[in-house]
Amino acid sequence: MRTIVGSIEAEYRRYKKYAEGAMRQLNDDQLAEAPADSNSVATIVWHIAGNLKSRFTDFLTSDGEKPWRDRESEFLQRRVTHAEMLARWESGWQTLFDALRDLDDGQLARDVTIRGVPLSVLEALHRSLAHTAFHVGQIVFLAKSLRGTQWEFLTIPPKV
Repeated sequence: MRTIVGSIEAEYRRYKKYAEGAMRQLNDDQLAEAPADSNSVATIVWHIAGNLKSRFTDFLTSDGEKPWRDRESEFLQRRVTHAEMLARWESGWQTLFDALRDLDDGQLARDVTIRGVPLSVLEALHRSLAHTAFHVGQIVFLAKSLRGTQWEFLTIPPKV
């Protein structure tokens, strides 16, 4: 049965769609723009993709913080094209969705580790979903501020 896992997967897909709707509205130069001491959309994408790839590669059998991940480099400012950014983005999400495809609700009480800390699969999924949603919110906020009056709402637009 996949009632809970399916619900969590649907939320991941909803936030992925929001981020993609925001990113689609930006040009390549805007992907690298960031307020002072903040991260650009491209940087946040690099971080989300790196996090998902690390956490969900061998999700049930190895620590979620992989030795091959260079988290700090994810936060470097970068200039990329939409195509480069989306390739990175999709690689992280594909790793997540591959791991979720093989999960069922009976595995939610199982333990996994992240940075040596044991968590149930359900706790790890909730933690990852919240982390991803937090950063998607940043992407949407940045894109909206960069687009200004040209912003196309991703949900129900406010009544003016």
